[in-house]
Amino acid sequence: MASKAAIEVSGGAVSMWQNLTGFLTEVRAEMRKVVTPTRKEVETTTFVVLVTVFLFGAFFFVVDLAFSKGMHEILTRLGGTQ
Repeated sequence: MASKAAIEVSGGAVSMWQNLTGFLTEVRAEMRKVVTPTRKEVETTTFVVLVTVFLFGAFFFVVDLAFSKGMHEILTRLGGTQ
């Protein structure tokens, strides 16, 4: 009975070790596929991100301004603000 338990425990440890080594092998294979971008690619994507952030910022500023003016107008007409 004790030997059966020992086999089950060691079998579980062996299985876990095989899973871990298999996982690390797959990680290594995937990491070999990783390509470092060129300086030109980094500059281009950085420029695109900065322009996009600026455009979204301007858009939300205009939308916020419109909602603010609209709410102020509605509250003024209802007598909520002076």
